[in-house]
Amino acid sequence: MQTINTSIIPTKQTFAKVVAPHELDLEAICVFAAIGFFLDTDTYWKDSKVLAAASIHTLDDKGFLQQSRPYFKWHYTPRDITFQQALEEFTELFESIIAEQIGRQKVILPLSGGLDSRTQAVALKRLGAEVHSYSYQFKGGYPETHIAKAIAKACNFSFNAYTIQKGYLWSVIDQLAELNQCYSDFTSPRQMAIHHQFLEMGEVFSLGHWGDVLFDDMKVPDDLPFDDQVTLLIKKLLKKGGLQLAQQLWQAWGLEGTFETYFRNRITALLQHVDIPHNANAQIRAFKSLHWAPRWTSVNLSVFKSAHPITLPYYDQRMCEFICTVPEAYLKNRQLQIAYIKTKAPELARITWQDQRPFNLYNFHRNQSPYNVPHQIAGKLKRGISAVLGNPYIQRNWELQFLGADNQQHLEQALLHQELQELVPESLIKANLEGFYEQDALANAHAINTLLVLSKFNQQFRHA
Repeated sequence: MQTINTSIIPTKQTFAKVVAPHELDLEAICVFAAIGFFLDTDTYWKDSKVLAAASIHTLDDKGFLQQSRPYFKWHYTPRDITFQQALEEFTELFESIIAEQIGRQKVILPLSGGLDSRTQAVALKRLGAEVHSYSYQFKGGYPETHIAKAIAKACNFSFNAYTIQKGYLWSVIDQLAELNQCYSDFTSPRQMAIHHQFLEMGEVFSLGHWGDVLFDDMKVPDDLPFDDQVTLLIKKLLKKGGLQLAQQLWQAWGLEGTFETYFRNRITALLQHVDIPHNANAQIRAFKSLHWAPRWTSVNLSVFKSAHPITLPYYDQRMCEFICTVPEAYLKNRQLQIAYIKTKAPELARITWQDQRPFNLYNFHRNQSPYNVPHQIAGKLKRGISAVLGNPYIQRNWELQFLGADNQQHLEQALLHQELQELVPESLIKANLEGFYEQDALANAHAINTLLVLSKFNQQFRHA
């Protein structure tokens, strides 16, 4: 017998066998097509499951799952504390966790223009850590490396800026498929573009994943009815074009009923299991932490992990437990992180917050009309001029990896000439390619991303 304890938010998927036919779980794959990740413990196969988070699992000597028992359940038990007390507790906890995680190692810190990595930068600076930081931006996109560089300079960190280039995916796609095992699309983990640079940067990653979920509300009333929570989650989960692709596959594979009914029933059951009846924000956050984080966010941590050990302060069990006891009013609108940065490193608070640009942590409340109108006009003019000059503004990685003649050739080779037709009807593949290249790229990008994953899965894993 073997016992495996999974973290509250696991950093990797751990698989176990179950007694079931060794055949594709087509319903689960339809969900993947709709939302971009697998739900709950689902995998590509009926006889394989991912071990659930925050549980103790018993496996027999052949790797079959015998029993799972949860040791932690997300809850909402707010304490009667002031905001200042919550801030002091967060400060001590956050800095202690990071100090324990990094020890005396040289830290690699990916920096963005947002708050999560900036909060880490404050802690690492205060701890006196040796840090090498980096950031990247899309070729032809918003220059977010400028913000990251300013943060690094204020903290006296060494820094590299990278530009994500057009078409890099095709030289690394097989390696990426091995790393994430086809449990994610291939254009979201843009860190793969600079994967070869990681070995020279330091000794341990400090990654800021999931801070934006734990330290914010879910933008809903606390008393939002359960059925409305289900509807909201479905809306948030479905990718643009994902429902259509899932419906197409459901019909092509002759599955019973409708995908919409199946999917709503799954979300309803999973949300009922969370069972935080008195606060919708806490319940939705818990749902996302149970399912979104381990089955989507964590999947591509494997790219970092293949180069160096990884640490994630927001994933730490103590941080999850802390969040369950903080009043929702203090989490709303990132208040704790903002107050921490302003209190401990005001120079970093004065640097532009990318989501609120051109404003910073002191004046972002002015990001509304009429204060932000000049910035919006300037942005539109700049993008318009670039488009006229034949340089469209790039906002998403798939634009760099799928658009253009060379990319189209690679994509069609992957979708039409690598036996994907064993799994997906050729007519469906061609219809989605036509929709992407001849009709509306944005509306069909997710479908193309998913079909590419299914092609690599069929090629590299299905017959293994």
